[in-house]
Amino acid sequence: MNNNPVALVDRSLYFTIGFSFFFLFAITVVMIWFVVRYRRSRNPVPSDIRGNGWLELAWTVIPTCIALAMFVSGWQAYMGLRTVPDGAMEINAYAQMYSWIFVYPNEKETENELVVPMGTPVKLIITSEDVLHSFFLPAFRVKVDAVKGMETYVWFYPDREGEFVFHCTEFCGTGHSSMDGMLSIVSPEAYQAFLEEEDDE
Repeated sequence: MNNNPVALVDRSLYFTIGFSFFFLFAITVVMIWFVVRYRRSRNPVPSDIRGNGWLELAWTVIPTCIALAMFVSGWQAYMGLRTVPDGAMEINAYAQMYSWIFVYPNEKETENELVVPMGTPVKLIITSEDVLHSFFLPAFRVKVDAVKGMETYVWFYPDREGEFVFHCTEFCGTGHSSMDGMLSIVSPEAYQAFLEEEDDE
């Protein structure tokens, strides 16, 4: 089983888009065929299909099955994003005008910089110190509001080293557009060294 919910989110998106494009093409082709085949010069007396049980069954059952398949795909992606695996590392995130403060398990703090080890699931416990904010990490398909007086959470699986931008996506004041930060995914050894570094005064 893939323990990275990114794959589930992407699969649901591709599934929905794929079906949408398929039926756009199919319906367009059928529409053109009907326009040609049943034009007035070839079919002066319109056909009456009322009471055709098989047709009514088909255009009820087929769309229902498609909608249910899309729902199941979306539900699996949603549950993947909300079900935090055992052993996830917890980091507290505090949103404020106009920055993000992260507090690590050893009480180390960083501002607008989130450092995590590769290969360990990470749960961010998020709240706001003032107004409504929203944490969005597009590379890992996670987004959640930060609300004053309430804890919310997201989790992601850092499966590759690198740097990834995160944003505040809820208008929170004049400095909203600059409320960005950087996620750095490093090796477990580099993460341990980062935790042991003394904070700059």
